[in-house]
Amino acid sequence: MQLQEARLQLLRQKRVDYPRVALINCPAFEGNGRRIPRNEKLMKAIVYAAGRAMRLGEGYAEVPKILVEFGGKSLLEWNMQRLAEIGIQEVTVVTGHKNELIRAQFGFLRESYSVDLTEIFNEEYTEGSVLSVHVSLPGIIGSPDPVLLMDGDVLYSVEILRRLVNSRHRTALLIDRGFSTADDDPVLVPIRAGKPVDFLKKWKGDCDQLGESVGFFKVDPSDIPFFAEETEKRVSGIRRQESYDEVIRSIVLAGRFSHEDITGIPWTEIDFPGDIEFARNEILPAIDAYESNS
Repeated sequence: MQLQEARLQLLRQKRVDYPRVALINCPAFEGNGRRIPRNEKLMKAIVYAAGRAMRLGEGYAEVPKILVEFGGKSLLEWNMQRLAEIGIQEVTVVTGHKNELIRAQFGFLRESYSVDLTEIFNEEYTEGSVLSVHVSLPGIIGSPDPVLLMDGDVLYSVEILRRLVNSRHRTALLIDRGFSTADDDPVLVPIRAGKPVDFLKKWKGDCDQLGESVGFFKVDPSDIPFFAEETEKRVSGIRRQESYDEVIRSIVLAGRFSHEDITGIPWTEIDFPGDIEFARNEILPAIDAYESNS
């Protein structure tokens, strides 16, 4: 619980007021009776949701984590709503465990959020998550626009995505300095001279800033070939068991990632049973309050 308390304490403090950057080249389009900005700069998002969520326990063994509900909406629906709010229409969900349950929601989500929603099924979802990235490569390689890569098990304010999409950096990740290692094992991102220099759990060393990765990444077309190459290195032999964190780390170590700091904006990752209640009782109200005051 120390991780959750540390994050709540930070959220309760006066939040940092960053300048809000307007989306560029975003004419509105009609979507189910609503006007939603269309983002011409970032046309595609990949949401990874293939895992079995074993850390959530037996009570969730038959339900994909991305279908767990918060405030009457599943994580899948929250993701579609957030992407629609920043104008991203083309979305691919990489599925695995109980994929038919996820796919069954697509019709409703397409109609509700005007998204072009497709599925890629990772039949080897019981192995390393790098294989989910591998099956998504055909939809990434050759993209003329930046691609947004997202862990599907995060509940967050739309401002987090807006910061990433509007980042002046071509290839960027997000960090939150308000983290704790007491109850979890977050992926840490040390910053030196304004650049991420590693991407690793249990990282130790000297740095100017240290933050937790949120699990969202913007990859510029110029970095996609390197991203694909690093993924391909890990699809055979023992490396098939690797996390796709290792691919991201290789790009960080190559100096290709910049970062945006979202410290103070409410979000949480859903990994353990306690995370579900924390998200419902604390983070979702914090998101509502944050967005009402923005």
